[in-house]
Amino acid sequence: MTAVAITGSGLYTPPHSISNDELVACYNAYVERFNADNAAAIAAGHVAPLQASSSEFIVKASGIRARYVVDREGILDVDVMRPRIPLRGDDQPSLMCEMGMIAARQALERAGRTAADIDFTVVACSNLQRPYPAIAVEIQHHLGCAGYAYDMNVACASAAFGIQAAVDAVRMGNARAALVISPEICSGHLNWRNRDCHFIFGDAATAVVVEPTAQARGRVCFEVLGTRLRTQFSNNIRNNFGFLNACEQPQRSWDDVLFRQEGRKVFKEVVPLVAELILGHLADLRIDPKAVRRFWLHQANLGMNQLIAKKVLGREPNADEAPVILDEYANTSSAGSVIAFHKYHEDLQSGEVAVLCAFGAGYSAGSVVMKRI
Repeated sequence: MTAVAITGSGLYTPPHSISNDELVACYNAYVERFNADNAAAIAAGHVAPLQASSSEFIVKASGIRARYVVDREGILDVDVMRPRIPLRGDDQPSLMCEMGMIAARQALERAGRTAADIDFTVVACSNLQRPYPAIAVEIQHHLGCAGYAYDMNVACASAAFGIQAAVDAVRMGNARAALVISPEICSGHLNWRNRDCHFIFGDAATAVVVEPTAQARGRVCFEVLGTRLRTQFSNNIRNNFGFLNACEQPQRSWDDVLFRQEGRKVFKEVVPLVAELILGHLADLRIDPKAVRRFWLHQANLGMNQLIAKKVLGREPNADEAPVILDEYANTSSAGSVIAFHKYHEDLQSGEVAVLCAFGAGYSAGSVVMKRI
């Protein structure tokens, strides 16, 4: 069977950042207005008053201190509280295409490849800008890649699922080389008026090149030793947005079509699921967890990542073993684990083993075990 490697990675970071303090100031202004406008109903017990947020609450709950977004003005406008994205014509590249191409070009450059070397392009992310034409086909067209392309959505685990699809395609000879691109505009599906989640997400795009190990040209390459995926149905993380919303009777409220979660339940159920996935995968590959040099985990919650790594290692992990980008980027859904990989992989030595693991709604989880060549 053809040995396959990840030979390059790319990252697009939006130019706008929002600190916790800035976000809290806007949210609390909204809370003050809501409570004032509904004072009579609140006093009568018909409406529950909203509670203020704080930067300290956000850091304690998540480890997040800031996030990058495609538009900060709209999010920080108490009358809007969502990103404002200029409408583009059908003959213009979409925003997701534009973000994905920037990350893809960087990944191709690091891999020593051009778009013409790619004949499988997959866009794997948690929310797609439109149903069709596929964003992946759009990126394929504008980059000048060959072969075929398609979109896939497995929520925050999408990048891991996309990597397995790319690895399988290259191993089976269906593609000479593949691009896995994860453009995430999470700010567009986040309810910025919900205290429990208004701080969670940020925007970014990532890309990785997958190709046969024997043909690798990149300076830093990781042979993929194995991939493993798992799904388990749960409503604890949900987004009801879809093309039938306008047809449903009665119609859903806007709050009901945005991201929502039962955070405590997610924490309690996802941590053991992911730890068991990683441990089982390593066991089948006959790799001692203690021999793993680094874990690039999905960047959703600092406490969750630390506990998963602890369960896998049997001890508290250090920052070098499980690097965190949450404080700067927040949760970027499927892009998070790849951002961690992109920023913290060059110091690994030849022969050292590492694990990339993404997990999220569904529930869905995927692990990629690899070795520095």
